[in-house]
Amino acid sequence: MSHRLVMNPSHSTRREMLMTSGAGFGALALSYLEQQTVAAEKPDVRFDHGQPHLLPRAKNIIFVFLEGGPSHIDLFDPKPKLRELAGQPLPPSFKPVITPMGEYEAPLLADQRKWKQHGEAGTWVSDWLPHIAGCVDDICVIRSCWSNGLNHSNGVCQMNTGSIIGGRPSLGAWVSYGLGTENANLPAFVVMEDTPGKVINGPRNWSAGFMPAAYQGTSFLPGAEPIHNLATPDGISADRQLAKLRFLDRLNREHETYRREQSELDARIKSYELAFRMQTEAPLAVDLGEETPHTQALYGIGQPQTDVFGRNCLLARRLIERGVRFVQLYHGAGSRWDAHAGIEANHKTTCRESDLPVAGLIHDLKQRGLLDETLVVWGGEFGRTPMSEKGDGRDHNPYGFTMWMAGGGVKGGQTIGTTDEIGLYAVEDRLHVHDLHATMLHLLGLDNMRLAYPHKGQPERPTLNEGLPCKKIFS
Repeated sequence: MSHRLVMNPSHSTRREMLMTSGAGFGALALSYLEQQTVAAEKPDVRFDHGQPHLLPRAKNIIFVFLEGGPSHIDLFDPKPKLRELAGQPLPPSFKPVITPMGEYEAPLLADQRKWKQHGEAGTWVSDWLPHIAGCVDDICVIRSCWSNGLNHSNGVCQMNTGSIIGGRPSLGAWVSYGLGTENANLPAFVVMEDTPGKVINGPRNWSAGFMPAAYQGTSFLPGAEPIHNLATPDGISADRQLAKLRFLDRLNREHETYRREQSELDARIKSYELAFRMQTEAPLAVDLGEETPHTQALYGIGQPQTDVFGRNCLLARRLIERGVRFVQLYHGAGSRWDAHAGIEANHKTTCRESDLPVAGLIHDLKQRGLLDETLVVWGGEFGRTPMSEKGDGRDHNPYGFTMWMAGGGVKGGQTIGTTDEIGLYAVEDRLHVHDLHATMLHLLGLDNMRLAYPHKGQPERPTLNEGLPCKKIFS
């Protein structure tokens, strides 16, 4: 038996040992694939690095994703009629609605917020978001969003990939594929969770789907070491490390020769290369100690409730100013915005954790001259129902909810779209997830119908062959 193992031509045991001993670089899920390499090795891939379809208004995106579903009717969409009808069933004038918990006949629940108009345009914001309220002249509030996902899994999936069914590339992967990164030493697409490993669907939300795996998002961790295993071990010189990576690369290339269909292996090879380059630039990019105490305070760093998410928001700014194309920030990972019961306690906590860091991000980008080229997007997978659940909570509502955008070619100080008089359905200027994605891509200079990837003999597009950019949002 031992003789047969030694003579095994695949050498898989030896290779696996070498792959798992490569200073931890193989564990990095890195998302950058260089243009020249793709053109040489994968001629069927369209990669217009630096060549957008349209005149770009934004260079990069920071997507603040509030996982679990923030309540629009308690944050940005006041409904006096809901207070008037509180305690009553849904009026018969409204068509029956499907909710995950099946409680559409539950009594209507009034909000308990204090509302005020802010900014020159008089944008309505509740007292739960006092810091974001101070940014409304830079924000376009979109009250008429809608989606198809009733539950968290399919809702989060659609807001990330355009489909309620898993397996498609994420929006960040499409952006990485279409535009690449401006910095060869950093990934094009970075993802950060405030609670690592808790976002529903996990890495499928930032995967590359049917595209080469190298376009997937790179996960950074909160805390002092966002990228584990990046530093070269003590006593290992750069020349020795490079020699080891070259040796691993030769083994990988030999293994890849007969496995061209496995894009994961190609992504691993690129991860070694990028990780080696990142050893020079990434430590500086993630070093928040370089920021002044004033800047750190702007994000709420050092305060118990805002420290974790504040650090992620500040790191996002440091990454985009160094050429990272798409940064996705998850707040409330683990569906912590999901207020089926006790919405007062739930949203009071999640708003306090996120309000100051997000406002700090807007202010910081603006004072550094970065907001004009950075599109900031805020929202979750859906909103909440005007009907109560468990007495003091709200169910999922994909039929009408609020998101907002700022910077990157967005006309601030305006509110687009409406929901009905109790906040159940979007009724005016309705924007589906595909329209929202088309708008975001358009601001980057990408046409959602022209950006295509060949898959199984047909072109696949980021918005499933539909979706129109909302030009009312543009400045």
